[in-house]
Amino acid sequence: MKTAESFSVKPHLLVFGVVAAPMTAAMFASTAKAQAKHAAMSPVVHPGELDEYYGFWSGGHSGEVRIMGVPSMRELMRIPMFNIDSATGWGLTNESKHIRGDGDHYLAGDSHHPHMSMTDGSYNGKYVFINDKANSRVGRIRCDIMKTDKILTIPNVQAVHGLRVQKAPYTKYVVCNGEFEIPMNNDGKSGMKDVSTYRSLYNVIDAETMEMAFQVMVDGNLDNTDADFDGKYFASTCYNSEMGMNLGEMLASERDHVVIFSLAACEAALKAGKFKTYNGNNVPVLDGRKGSDLTRYIPVPKSPHGLNTSPEGKYFIANGKLSPTVSVISIAKLDDLFANKIKPRDTIVAEPELGLGPLHTSFDGRGNAYTTLFLDSQVVKWNVEDAIKAYNGEKVNYVRQKLDVNYQPGHNHTSQGETKDADGKWLVVLCKFSKDRFLNVGPLKPENDQLIDITGDEMKLVHDGPTFAEPHDCIMVHRSKVKPKKIWTRDDPFFAPTVAMAKKDGVDLMSDNKVIRDKKDPKKVRVYMTSVAPTYGLESFDVNLGDEVTVVVTNLDQVEDVTHGFCMTNHGVQMEISPQATSSITFIANKPGVQWYYCNWFCHALHMEMRGRMFVHA
Repeated sequence: MKTAESFSVKPHLLVFGVVAAPMTAAMFASTAKAQAKHAAMSPVVHPGELDEYYGFWSGGHSGEVRIMGVPSMRELMRIPMFNIDSATGWGLTNESKHIRGDGDHYLAGDSHHPHMSMTDGSYNGKYVFINDKANSRVGRIRCDIMKTDKILTIPNVQAVHGLRVQKAPYTKYVVCNGEFEIPMNNDGKSGMKDVSTYRSLYNVIDAETMEMAFQVMVDGNLDNTDADFDGKYFASTCYNSEMGMNLGEMLASERDHVVIFSLAACEAALKAGKFKTYNGNNVPVLDGRKGSDLTRYIPVPKSPHGLNTSPEGKYFIANGKLSPTVSVISIAKLDDLFANKIKPRDTIVAEPELGLGPLHTSFDGRGNAYTTLFLDSQVVKWNVEDAIKAYNGEKVNYVRQKLDVNYQPGHNHTSQGETKDADGKWLVVLCKFSKDRFLNVGPLKPENDQLIDITGDEMKLVHDGPTFAEPHDCIMVHRSKVKPKKIWTRDDPFFAPTVAMAKKDGVDLMSDNKVIRDKKDPKKVRVYMTSVAPTYGLESFDVNLGDEVTVVVTNLDQVEDVTHGFCMTNHGVQMEISPQATSSITFIANKPGVQWYYCNWFCHALHMEMRGRMFVHA
């Protein structure tokens, strides 16, 4: 019997009695390429490696925004906004109260739709905006510091829902929907039960000043919205064209509509003074009801929900919810619609039947769309151009695949999929229920984020991620688009009001440690101190019982991660102070005697020793 050596074949190349041919350089290269592709699309991000995308997740009824790493699906940070956060002191510190403004008395929120500012249809990494449906607000996050810097309460409306940004030429405006219809003069004196006086408003916000630009009155209510890539049109779905006040009335019609808003027409009407004001505020309200030059109403089936713009800029897609279809609207036909050359339904170029409960659609940049089916618990991948061919009578199958997800999916987003840079790598599906996917944690179950690889012909589910409260919506932004600071700069406007207060008191925040009693109001005391790990600049200070005490701490450390905290025991007082930042908090010294304060953010090997005393004299 001949051995492997007699064939001049190495023993390790003899596999199950079959001689394996030696690998050529081309085979090695092909294998390496395949392995590299597999590694690139793995959801595993190894220790020390970084995610490719920042994910901005709504915190739902927690009222916050969460930053996720994609594809690892690791939660990186929570950004408090409409909620109170004891870790950072958001809602407790003077800086955050200044930003929270006239809504500071609200202790909760319902954050839904996070969307990043754009330039020429691409994310620019400057701001993320999100709505608070519960209290009719819109907040803004500065992406260089990942902190909320503005919150605006929207007048004349209740329940701000769908939100998007102007995509081109840049984000001049943020747009959002007033969902619940109310009387325009909602003063409680008359007309409360006269539904004919009820209106919903489309809200247009100046993205830089975070002030109202104008509002547009519509027929029906408004649900979700999006913008085109030319800076000309916005579009919104309506699920209650009937203006019904109960379930039966809201479902009476077989069709509702999509409202198209002409930005140029709205700005012209605003400039011409063709507006009214209501409820004692100065916000101009334009009339965009049916017959107006500002809007057009496109009938679509039934109770549409999501409104999404395809990344090449050709289509608005309205998702049917109570119809198994989505409606594909040609943006190129909107000029003719506003010129009254065609009828509203002539803008519909496809209405593919996808399954039960279509809610939201996202895109891969290769001509494919991905729609969540709430009732079927599926995501369906379909081809837009093939759907158009089928609508025109050709026999073509536009559905590419249906993938089971778990369970009852709502929003979905592809990586960079709402921009012209959609890259077709990842799809995240946000599911309302998780049922049996995770360990039981009691009657209140986690919800379920699912990560799907969409690089190939077939979708592949690669990750389940439990999440708390409703992760209503998300976006995925390539990490190259976002450039956060590593430490604060001293001239940052975030703490400018506190810097101005210190200047008025004659205090140098970078060096002074002193107590100042207000000359006009002796019951007000301001305590200024620095912090350098592991000490405060003041080991103690004296106040009187009942004094209003404002503690201002400036973190002099310049090393990343060396965040300090300030917590006054038994007073409900705590805040974080990141490197080179200044934070302040005000409270009443309502307990006599010795009251300890300490650093509640671990900062040093001697962190436990970083403390001091407030002496409260009775």
